[in-house]
Amino acid sequence: MNYVKDTITQSVSTEELLDSIIECIQQKKGQDLVELDLTKLDEAPTDTFIICHGDSTIQVKAIADNILREVKKNIGTLPNHVEGQQNATWILIDYFDIVVHIFNSEAREFYQLEALWSDAEVNKHEEKE
Repeated sequence: MNYVKDTITQSVSTEELLDSIIECIQQKKGQDLVELDLTKLDEAPTDTFIICHGDSTIQVKAIADNILREVKKNIGTLPNHVEGQQNATWILIDYFDIVVHIFNSEAREFYQLEALWSDAEVNKHEEKE
């Protein structure tokens, strides 16, 4: 399924998109879910990073697929760009103001995005039961 070539069907607030993405990650049991607010950093490529990980490439792909499907279905928004779906060790979903990074646990530990953007304000999201 090519989500990028479709058109974005409606305008939504960044907060609504953020809430929807977080809910989608929690539905698929994404682990160590954090939100990095990059708005106060001059060199930041976007306003917000959402970072989580799964225990396997299957879970990483399931989290990404759930975000792509549910955000499109529920709020009519499609990403600008998606990378990493074939290997599913690090899937990036770019919604312009929000960029979602879904790692497997080894890749997350290796790349350490939270440390790279350590000046960002961090908001941790609890796992839902």
